Amino acid sequence: MSVIKTKDLVKVYTDIAVPVHALNDVDLEIKEGEFTAIVGPSGCGKTTLLNMIGGLDTPTSGHVEINGVDISTLSDSKLIEFRQKNIGFVFQSYNLIPVLTAKENIEFIMLLQKKSKAERDARVKELLEEVDMIDKIDVKPVDLSGGQQQRVSVARALASKPKFILADEPTANLDSVTTSNLLDLMSKLNVEEKMTFIFSTHDQRVIDKAHRVITLIDGKIESDVNQTPS
Repeated sequence: MSVIKTKDLVKVYTDIAVPVHALNDVDLEIKEGEFTAIVGPSGCGKTTLLNMIGGLDTPTSGHVEINGVDISTLSDSKLIEFRQKNIGFVFQSYNLIPVLTAKENIEFIMLLQKKSKAERDARVKELLEEVDMIDKIDVKPVDLSGGQQQRVSVARALASKPKFILADEPTANLDSVTTSNLLDLMSKLNVEEKMTFIFSTHDQRVIDKAHRVITLIDGKIESDVNQTPS
């Protein structure tokens, strides 16, 4: 079953001196449960493609369908609601809220969804145990290492039980041991919970773990290869 489809997807940035064609007629389909890496040189369109899929940016033309819904047709309020229910985000810079504890960062989206306190507490405990961070439940980001912050970020991304996770260079600021542990965690979630992961990455360690590698060059899909992860 496909969770994501893009058709004739084009993105041109025109608010600069020379327009940049970031994506050029990208047709892509991601099936449920895939562990996919989108790769290519800087400026090839990786992050732009993730932003289009995640509804963080709008296409110049073409379509993005998530579970059969063309998200470009949604109003701003409906798009925000749709993202909250369907998409989890993991960013290179973690994007945790500095004044909130690990627990509060993870439960934030559930507050927006008006989940009960009992439901929030149970889900946060479950997720922090999953990412081996339960002992940091009341700790703020400033007192966590980079790897710990990224684990909280992953837990936050999973809080609303999304259909898939978009991870933009999630290992870029992490050392090799932390990266290995984080990738093992994501692989475990992929296998045990059938969670769909889509990475934008330069990191060979992430690429080696992927089941599918899509290479972008100049905003176009250059290759799309299935592989046995190492």
